[in-house]
Amino acid sequence: MSIIKSLANRRSYYDIDKNMPVLENEIEEKIKVVTALVPDAFNSKSARVVIVFGEKHDLLWDEIYNAFEGKLAREKVDSFKAGAGTVLFLYDEETVNNLQEKFSNYADNFPVWANQANGMLQLAVWSALRELKVGASLQHYNPVIDERVKELFDIPSQYKLVAQMPFGGIVSEPDPKDKEDIEQRVSIVR
Repeated sequence: MSIIKSLANRRSYYDIDKNMPVLENEIEEKIKVVTALVPDAFNSKSARVVIVFGEKHDLLWDEIYNAFEGKLAREKVDSFKAGAGTVLFLYDEETVNNLQEKFSNYADNFPVWANQANGMLQLAVWSALRELKVGASLQHYNPVIDERVKELFDIPSQYKLVAQMPFGGIVSEPDPKDKEDIEQRVSIVR
């Protein structure tokens, strides 16, 4: 599949379920391959991924709802919980700190670069899941849930939670994207 087709097929799927078109280990392997391939500044390898399946996935979304003390729509949270799993995207702050010390001239940039690399990883994983015919969306309930997520899944304290990607079988396709005037966002200089 070309990268253009892969990006075009990647959508925010909110209507997902636990009926996966592939086995869990296929998802695990695809995410491992993608994580190894996505570049990052200074080859830092700061990105971390935790894949949560089954009852632990359900527990995650119940705990996210609880962390907001009822201020989230239960239906929305339940739509994510309806999926088969969640990818947690994090980065290792210790790795970033070590690079800041080693290359002090770039110190301010390393957290930015870690987030940029994580964003590339999120898009790559999202596209890879779609290639497997798995639907996903990207969510950001951090920092409210950070400490609870670390407790639930024994995640090291130096890992910074960046995003959550619930995924599952596709129940229905999202509405088509609106056509945009791309000239408003892309400038050409010759």
